[in-house]
Amino acid sequence: MVYSRKLENGKIECLLCRHNCKLKEGQVGICGVNKNEGGELKNLVYGHPVSLNIDPVEKKPLYHFLPGSRTLSLGTVGCNFKCPFCQNWQISQSREVDNSHFVPPEQIVEVAIRYNCQSIAYTYNEPSIFYPYARDIGVLAKEKGLKNIFVTNGFESEYEIEDMKKWVDGANIDLKSFNPDYYRKVLKGDLEGVLDTIRRLKEGGVWVEVTTLIVPGENDSPEELKKIAQFLVSVSPDIPWHISRFRPDYKERDKEPTPISKMVEAHQIGKEAGLYYVYLGNVTLPAITYCPQCGEELIVRYLFGVQKDLVTPNGGKCPKCGRKIEGVWQ
Repeated sequence: MVYSRKLENGKIECLLCRHNCKLKEGQVGICGVNKNEGGELKNLVYGHPVSLNIDPVEKKPLYHFLPGSRTLSLGTVGCNFKCPFCQNWQISQSREVDNSHFVPPEQIVEVAIRYNCQSIAYTYNEPSIFYPYARDIGVLAKEKGLKNIFVTNGFESEYEIEDMKKWVDGANIDLKSFNPDYYRKVLKGDLEGVLDTIRRLKEGGVWVEVTTLIVPGENDSPEELKKIAQFLVSVSPDIPWHISRFRPDYKERDKEPTPISKMVEAHQIGKEAGLYYVYLGNVTLPAITYCPQCGEELIVRYLFGVQKDLVTPNGGKCPKCGRKIEGVWQ
């Protein structure tokens, strides 16, 4: 796979995200980690993860993807967005690459297998910007029977998405707002591009869950929350919607945490819109999956731990009424 195309006068166009940066010799893209070096795109963070951890898959968050399993999570520096509330801003907004270590794709896969992980998650910062590294890891992982997860802002290029369908099994996509101006002016992204990514990945057979961080005074109006929920239903009502509680961080330390009452309101909006699965995140409340048909309590999670799971042992179905519960269960 190629990650750039040549333009005139030694310039290249980066194909890794929808910014499509046009780079002259020596120039680095908006993400800070992809560079035109000798007329070729060089991914400066290839082999240089800055964070490597074993997480419960529920922490991504993915609630309908191998419940209770472990995922090897990795990230690098850099990002193609500028979210002022980022909780990983120390790495996502950094452009300083530590070249003192090199971790080849084979070693990442070996670590995942050694520690009994069922998947590898590309997360912490935006994985589309280190796609050459993620893809090399992911293809090897798939050969070894592991699954691959993208935790992403959803700004992948259409070209990249077509390739992702071949090796990415699951994705949690941030849908941060339904306001095009907010996306453009504050986040430095594009709403329509993110919506298109959600559609394309879902239609392409990748298991998709969506997270919305509720930021007080920014995206918490009932009207905007309804638009988000209605969009997800229009794509597929089986997309799990994670409504996440904002906590002050980075450039938005002056804001108050999201009121629990607002979280409950958003949950109700999602259910009234027709979504089968709506969950609250960053709160100390159980996250419960109910059967959309009979209402049976199927999966109970608390603080990223699974306390009850009636779906996986029953072949992905509700044991009471037999309805198929959407997700990846094996």
